[in-house]
Amino acid sequence: MPKLRVTLVRSTIGFPEVQKRTARALGLGRLHKTVELPDNPQTRGMVWAIRHLVKYETMPDETPEQPASEPGTAEADQNPQAQPSAEEEPHGDS
Repeated sequence: MPKLRVTLVRSTIGFPEVQKRTARALGLGRLHKTVELPDNPQTRGMVWAIRHLVKYETMPDETPEQPASEPGTAEADQNPQAQPSAEEEPHGDS
């Protein structure tokens, strides 16, 4: 799941109490504090409410996709039935 990196860049002093509480609920208690939060509609709504106090960016998903195994890779080498080796003789007339 992608994440949002949110940093408090302006003080909450002088802003409405609801905005101060939103910043605290996001884990932003001090200036220049950075937190990584899940990227979902609830988090984005909270960030939008205090967008004048924060800087935010979307972080890419941390789980890299693994390509399909190809012949000659470690996965294919672990299964001896997948590829007949050159050492085996065919099961025909001997």
